[in-house]
Amino acid sequence: MSVSRPTSGRSGRRRGPTQSRDAIADSARAAFAELGYDRTTIRGIAAGAGVDPALVAHFFGSKEELFREVMALPPGVGDAMAGLADGPREQVGRRLAEIVVALLEDPASRSIVVGRIRSASSHPDAAEFVRETVTRDLGRLVAAVADDRPETRAGLVGSQVVGIVLARYVVRVDPVASMPAAELVEVLAPTFQHYLVEPLTA
Repeated sequence: MSVSRPTSGRSGRRRGPTQSRDAIADSARAAFAELGYDRTTIRGIAAGAGVDPALVAHFFGSKEELFREVMALPPGVGDAMAGLADGPREQVGRRLAEIVVALLEDPASRSIVVGRIRSASSHPDAAEFVRETVTRDLGRLVAAVADDRPETRAGLVGSQVVGIVLARYVVRVDPVASMPAAELVEVLAPTFQHYLVEPLTA
């Protein structure tokens, strides 16, 4: 007597452990970005990856552990932020805008950033990830280019990034949502420049 098993809908050889793990990670990032932490389920992640839910637990443990692992920013992001200080100070805002927009326009990294921000209001790890990006990654940049009020400057830049992510990718407010990437860089650059190096008060 044969027993039917769930399939991924794909033909060909069975995926190996590494492929299955990668498929689960990709499905989880997409789910967290689309639904946030609370509405994302292990069963839904498994369905998106075409695997049994038990395999998700096998590779990642709990949903919280899965979130921590798959929502980490690419390793080079922090270094790229810090490296922005090496160029001309009068162009640092533009260089930051170019990195931020490139990060958000790449579907792989965008799902991580959007998933973090969408989940931050309901999950402490997501909120901590967002704070970490502001205090550590942006903080390193601000400390390298400004002498006064570095925490305030990093917080203001972070708030601008969070607002753009919400308006462009979550709420999809036009014309921000449909603005070409090059134009978005032009709009963000002077604001970042002001927050990073210019006087914050008259």
